[in-house]
Amino acid sequence: QVQLVESGGGLVQPGGSLRLSCAASGSIASFDAMAWYRQAPGKSREFVALITNGGRTNCADSVKGRFTISRDNDENTVYLQMNSLKPEDTAVYYCNRIYRGRVGSWGQGTQVTVSS
Repeated sequence: QVQLVESGGGLVQPGGSLRLSCAASGSIASFDAMAWYRQAPGKSREFVALITNGGRTNCADSVKGRFTISRDNDENTVYLQMNSLKPEDTAVYYCNRIYRGRVGSWGQGTQVTVSS
């Protein structure tokens, strides 16, 4: 099946920005939607943002107004633009595909650390 590789994470100061990328080995247009999730140390994985194949988006209230999800079907890549980062945004960020209401398997993720 299609493999997803996240990248773009790193260490950033509070108030800074990062752009995460999720590169797919195949066509992301094959799925109903692509989404970003995150998991902080000692906490469960939580939903961050989603974009459908038709371009509709939604996001968690905790990141609304700060994060933007987008996709480039020609490049088979999904992005997460993160602005005004806060320490509580520190987590491993994962992308995944959604098809028929189900998510795929979880990959490596990319670490985002927000700290001064």
